[in-house]
Amino acid sequence: MGCGTFALLCGHPFIFLALHLVNGDVSYSIPEEMKRGSVIGNIANDLGLDFGRLSARKARIDAGNYNVKYCGVNLNTGDLIIQERIDREGLCGKKASCVLIQELVLENPLELHRISIRVQDINDNSPQFKEESLKFEIQESADKGSRFLLDEAHDGDIGENTVQDYSLQQNEYFKLNVNSKGSGRKYGEMILEKELDREDKNEIVLLLTAFDGGSPRRSGSVVIHVTVLDNNDNAPVFSQTVYKASLTENSPVDTLVTIVSASDADEGVNGEVTYGFDHVSDENQIFTLNPKTGEVKVAADIDYEKETFYEMQISAKDGLGLASYATLIIEVTDINDNAPVIQLNSLSNPVPENVSPGTEVGIINVQDRDSENNRRVRCSIQQNVPFKLVPSIKNYYSLVTTGQLDRELVSEYNITITATDEGSPPLSSSKTVELFVADINDNPPVFEEQSYSAYVSENNKPGSTLCSVTARDPDWRQNGTVIYSLLTGEVNGAPVSSYLSVNGDTGVIHAVRSFDYEQFRSFKVHVMARDNGSPPLSSNVTVSVFISDVNDNSPQILYPAPEGNSFMTELVPKAAHGGSLVSKVIAVDADSGQNAWLSYHIVKSTDPGLFTIGLHSGEIRTQRDISESDSMKQNLIVSVKDNGQPSLSATCSMYLLISDNLAEVPELKDISYDEKNSKLTSYLIIALVSVSTFFLTFIIIILGVRFCHRRKPRLLFDGAVAIPSAYLPPNYADVDGTGTLRSAYNYDAYLTTGSRTSDFKFVTSYNDNTLPADQTLRKSPSDFADVFGDCDSSPEVSQFSVAFITASHSIQLKLNTYYRCL
Repeated sequence: MGCGTFALLCGHPFIFLALHLVNGDVSYSIPEEMKRGSVIGNIANDLGLDFGRLSARKARIDAGNYNVKYCGVNLNTGDLIIQERIDREGLCGKKASCVLIQELVLENPLELHRISIRVQDINDNSPQFKEESLKFEIQESADKGSRFLLDEAHDGDIGENTVQDYSLQQNEYFKLNVNSKGSGRKYGEMILEKELDREDKNEIVLLLTAFDGGSPRRSGSVVIHVTVLDNNDNAPVFSQTVYKASLTENSPVDTLVTIVSASDADEGVNGEVTYGFDHVSDENQIFTLNPKTGEVKVAADIDYEKETFYEMQISAKDGLGLASYATLIIEVTDINDNAPVIQLNSLSNPVPENVSPGTEVGIINVQDRDSENNRRVRCSIQQNVPFKLVPSIKNYYSLVTTGQLDRELVSEYNITITATDEGSPPLSSSKTVELFVADINDNPPVFEEQSYSAYVSENNKPGSTLCSVTARDPDWRQNGTVIYSLLTGEVNGAPVSSYLSVNGDTGVIHAVRSFDYEQFRSFKVHVMARDNGSPPLSSNVTVSVFISDVNDNSPQILYPAPEGNSFMTELVPKAAHGGSLVSKVIAVDADSGQNAWLSYHIVKSTDPGLFTIGLHSGEIRTQRDISESDSMKQNLIVSVKDNGQPSLSATCSMYLLISDNLAEVPELKDISYDEKNSKLTSYLIIALVSVSTFFLTFIIIILGVRFCHRRKPRLLFDGAVAIPSAYLPPNYADVDGTGTLRSAYNYDAYLTTGSRTSDFKFVTSYNDNTLPADQTLRKSPSDFADVFGDCDSSPEVSQFSVAFITASHSIQLKLNTYYRCL
């Protein structure tokens, strides 16, 4: 790239800046003492950067080893500007070339550009002499042309701005001769032009002025006192023209550096040598020189990082003013006294937990002010974190991930970065970086249980609480906020929302309606737990609701029909013995369990001691033999109770007629009349006669066979009528268990005196599964599922079955009475 020049006007004449760009580096040249905010150059244009992206790439100037940040960059314009005062003398001292090294750092991607700023000297320091006055004692015998070396004036500037010339006040004895040393420094000599005469003038006062070459010129003066003495013809002579010494930095005060010596051939006062530094400089504040012994000692802190060597002029003067000079060079050796400095230049905080391994999350810069091996640094971090340091450009490191992050396991990391140099002994420093892990929605809610069960009694109040479900989400904030809802579904053909509701915040499940155990006993719903993440995550759980039975149904008597429906009469032979089966009360309860356990009681009877009823079977039997004194018409009132709490009951009336003869049948009319029931019509009589004729032969044969097999009183045929369980309403107890008679005591037919029409039903005989009177029904409702089939869905069929069975019993009872009379 070619060189460009431009001028800056900063209270000085035009100063030209040269710009160089080589291999990504750029160089500028500026004068010292530029005002803050002054523009050095447009670094974006000079490096070919897009200044519109400087802010996005976090462009900044790294001060490097300097404690002061001298420069900055304007992110809007790309200008490199002055931020702090640049004093070339304070920065570089007497060095001929003063270069300020800065670094431009850009991220995404990481770039590093070296900026070399050459600081040019301006004439901002005036020449200065060491002493306020110079004293010379010159022998009057001094030869014409004798030379007397003057103290060199010191100017903090360099080049043309340092001391360039001297002038001596006009006088008749001396003239001034200006010479240059090997290093280019100017010094003056007084040359004796006229012989001195102590008796004529014993003291001469002159003014010596030093001028620098700056524009405008600056000057400094010193008064020369010349005392004319007697003869002193020997000046001190140093043992070495140049003294060299090596000094370790951080050497304690009063450490001996070296000893200079000079000798004078004269005797007495003329031979006494005094040592001193030649001119004013910073070195005089760091070292001391014993004027008598020539010992050079440390007077202040020695820091290799500030100055690597010192060069001083030392003078040796005798008692009468003759002097000679020598050079002292002190080299400072480095020790490992600076620990590495860790700087966190960039950090992405927080870091999303789903970043892939190898992602750069931060940039680390390490500096060590020491030199050579003492400034070589190794960086490391602890082993128990999923991060590592990857060396990048020069002394930069990238902090990258090495594994998958999981906020639910570790939400933050305290990463300790340790930097150790290669000095002896090595020095190290540490820096802790606090890095947070940002949450993402990567965990669905999880229910505490795999499934839930809720138990509720039927007839519950709408709005009552059934149970609660709980799901946990380990994510943070809205990603971990759980909302509950019911999944769409049906229960018995109705939407699930018409049965249950769930609190979206707490997961508490409420009943929307009152449940009926007799309609359904259990059902299942599905509850969904969803978080508030984006996108949301969810999980489901099954909630099983079990409805328990309460005693809300009274027993229902199937036979005999309840009062007010029909008039039922049973015919009891006069020859019946004690324990003979007379009839049976058949009842069912729509409840289940103990709520459906039925017990039978005779609450009222015409002759209390004549009949008894099985507590659990409902079988009515004679307690003793029938006697002639017993009333022909017997009326029993039977109560059927369930085992619920509180107990529910139903009652029925049973009419018994003690007779062996149809001739006594007309008296039934009186019973019917007394009980205000329906009368037997002529149509029923015709129907009964027709049916009896049809079955007469069949029944006689059956009676004969039974009589041959069993020679004891028989009230009923073996081919008795049973009530098939298929005709029972749903949830009723199985008649095949406690509700039927033993086959030995089955009876054939029943006849109702209150029916306008008569029906016949032929069924199979009872089995031997009837429970004894002292046992309790132990069958569960599930035992009836196969028997009842799908009757639940057809209540009309169940009602029809009950009516049909009742009518059949009535007709068969009348037929039985009729046949007995025959």
